[in-house]
Amino acid sequence: GMIDQFYADTIVAPATTPGTGAISIVRLSGPEVFAITDAVVQLKCGTISKAESYTIHYGSVYKDGSLLDEVLVSVFRAPRSYTGEDSVEISTHASTYIVNELVSLLLEAGARFAEPGEFTKRAFINGKMDLAQAEAVADVISSTTSASHRVAMNQLKGVFSEKLTALRSSLLEMASLLELELDFSEEDVEFADRERLLSLVDKTRTHADALAASFHQGNLIKNGVPVAIVGPSNAGKSTLLNALLGEERAIVSDIPGTTRDTIEETLNLDGILFRFIDTAGIRSGASDAVEKMGIDRTFRKISEAEVVLSLLDATISESDILNDLQEITSRINFSSQQLIILLNKCDSSDESRINKIVTIINNFVLSAGLKCDIIQISAKEKIGLSELKDWLCATERALIPNADSTFVTNVRHYEALKNASLALGNCTTSLSRGIPSDLVAEDLREALSSINAILGTDLLDPEAILQNIFKNHCVGK
Repeated sequence: GMIDQFYADTIVAPATTPGTGAISIVRLSGPEVFAITDAVVQLKCGTISKAESYTIHYGSVYKDGSLLDEVLVSVFRAPRSYTGEDSVEISTHASTYIVNELVSLLLEAGARFAEPGEFTKRAFINGKMDLAQAEAVADVISSTTSASHRVAMNQLKGVFSEKLTALRSSLLEMASLLELELDFSEEDVEFADRERLLSLVDKTRTHADALAASFHQGNLIKNGVPVAIVGPSNAGKSTLLNALLGEERAIVSDIPGTTRDTIEETLNLDGILFRFIDTAGIRSGASDAVEKMGIDRTFRKISEAEVVLSLLDATISESDILNDLQEITSRINFSSQQLIILLNKCDSSDESRINKIVTIINNFVLSAGLKCDIIQISAKEKIGLSELKDWLCATERALIPNADSTFVTNVRHYEALKNASLALGNCTTSLSRGIPSDLVAEDLREALSSINAILGTDLLDPEAILQNIFKNHCVGK
């Protein structure tokens, strides 16, 4: 069966990145783990095979007769381990050389090198966690902000799964009542009151929709809130970006499986990640075709942003400022995007001129009926930046109400929830039109299988789905 193939062999992989701490850990799991460890590690007395679970042993590893390292071996006997199998963790001194040599000794002794995510995959296969929790493991490892960490930990604790399991059991109940009705179709019994069924389908659908809707917010927490800085070519976009990032430049780790594929800059403010989209300068009334194309591309990029910072240059003529503002505001979708106007280079102009410009901008905003704030800044002198950061945080607090509620951050889950909702919608239609039970049951089964796909219960093609999910984990997890 599917389970046996996992049990057949013992896997090994480094569980830490050498060079990022004082110790490195090599992890093993599978039926031969104690024998394999004994072949490589010599204890002062006794063997790992005879050791109690949850004990730690001091030993030495030799290579070609000379000491490679002194190590500590932690013993976890099945089923009380991360994978549910017999497992061992060997702690060495942090050195790429030591870890590589140790792993190759363990391979020679009969272990196999683990695939990415295989430890977590075995944990799932052995019922230590459900699929949604297993996927959260990858998110916990790669979470870069406190908010994304909280969301991932929540999913790992199974908050998300609990909600789904509740949905699933009410669906199962409905399905079984319908099946019952089908069994008695000769006698024309209507066991289940259609009204109750309708309200249950409705409730389930509302819940699935709410979870699907949280995907947008979940994504913002996981990948960062996209922010575009737009403005004419020399308004000071780069200066502003550098001033904002300053010391807070995002840390990108060199651990495979944790880096985000973005060439964009990110900024972590108060536990929320902001991702700056790079845009080329705009100039109203661009004449040549190539420049027009560049500007169109910039505006296409801007449409991906949640927040648009419109940078205006306080030192240019008032009519040019107004033109730039018109150009930008005409391209923003105020129903889904937040705009803030930044009047830059305020330190290079006298106060009365700045006040005049602010009045002009305010009048334009009012007459156009737009919703946006104005902040006076100097990117070069770092004036007004803390005000801008506060504004960004406040805006996002509104978008991301509370990272402790349940968020969907996974595209696979999102798709499955959408499918479930669609099937439930069909149920409602069938029920309210008095369509025969067997067709209603069909829609219900469809909805159930979408929810099962998230939790990993009765997967249709288990191997394919699992391969796909766990290949995104880093090796050793």
